[in-house]
Order: sequence, then C-alpha cells, then structure tokens
Amino acid sequence: VSAVVTGVLALVFSIYMLIGGPRLTAQCRRLAITYLPGRVADPLLSVTRLTADTFTRYVSGQLTEACILGVLCFLGMCLFQFDYAPLISVIIGVSALIPVAGAYIGAAVAVLLLVMIEPMQAVWFLIFLVVLQQLEGNIIYPRVVGTSLGLPGIWVLAAVTLGGKLMGIVGMLFFIPLCSVFYALFRGFVKDQLVQKHVPDSKWQSAPPRPR
Repeated sequence: VSAVVTGVLALVFSIYMLIGGPRLTAQCRRLAITYLPGRVADPLLSVTRLTADTFTRYVSGQLTEACILGVLCFLGMCLFQFDYAPLISVIIGVSALIPVAGAYIGAAVAVLLLVMIEPMQAVWFLIFLVVLQQLEGNIIYPRVVGTSLGLPGIWVLAAVTLGGKLMGIVGMLFFIPLCSVFYALFRGFVKDQLVQKHVPDSKWQSAPPRPR
C-alpha cells in the first residue's frame, strides 16, 4: 500500500512539475540571480540549462532508437515469416527503453509467444533477435543517441560500459547524458583556452595532413 501511494504521489507531483515547468524554472532563475553572486549565478544557470537540454535530447534519442529497433524487428519478422510480427515488434521496441534488462524481458515474452505455436520457430527467432540486438547495440544506438546528444559514438559506448560497471542499470541510464554534459563543458573550456592563446581556427579545426 505504501509503495502504491508513493507511486501515485510521485506521478501527480511529476505532472504538476511538467505543467508549471516554465514558471518554476523562472522562479529558480530569479532566486539564483538575487541571492548568488554574478560570478556564481551565471555559470550555474548555464550548466543547469545545458544539463536540462542534454537530458531532453537523450530521452528523445532513446525513443527514436526504440522505434528504429521495433521497425527493424517487424521487417525482419515479415521477411522470415515469423508469427505475431506486429505484436512482438511492439514488445521489443517498448522493452528497449529499459537498459540491459529490457532486451531479456522482450526476448523472453516473444519466445514464450512463439514456442506455443512452434518451438523451432522460437529458436530461429531467438537467433535473429540476438543478431539484431548486436547490430542495434554496437552500431545504431551509439549513432542515434550520440547524434541527438552531440556526443561521438565511441564516448556513448564508453559511458554505457563505465556506468554499467559502477552503478548498474542506474549508471547506464544517467552516465550517457552526464558524459555529454561534461564533454560539452570541456570542449567549451578547451576552445576558450585556444582563443586566449590566439591559436588560429584553421590550425585546430581541420584534420592534420596525412603522411605520404
């Protein structure tokens, strides 16, 4: 009962925050400007804005990646003539929103549905899903999520690996947007240092010449 009440209150609280988001943000901004020194308030507001934008793009990237995975699963199931293609594709796409465990949950439900029709079809579908998950995890996911965050694919893979090792599923959820925030801040810091040293743009923006 306590868990249900807490969940309902959290949902209602989240809805109220979303409805009054702009007003609440403006109030927090006024408080920071009023009670904090300018040299503290300006960087704090800038980092907060960057973090909020990054997490927004991360969620949109996750939804896009889940839709791509669901469509690819549907096309593959139609190509190989598996049963329940629309239903299973929706299950795989929705479960992809859950890091790590989502792939196993979606696969278990899909295999359970197919094994009741034909066990051998369930085995072939499982092989197809493993190949699709590898393609999605190593090629599609870093490109889609990395593009939405402005983060190179190699750093997306590094953030997922490091976050999973340190904090499990929670780390995999939050390390990608956090890594994107730090990447943007560090990139801006390096750019400012290059400008202060009067390094021309052509020297650090272009790729180095290839040796002959």
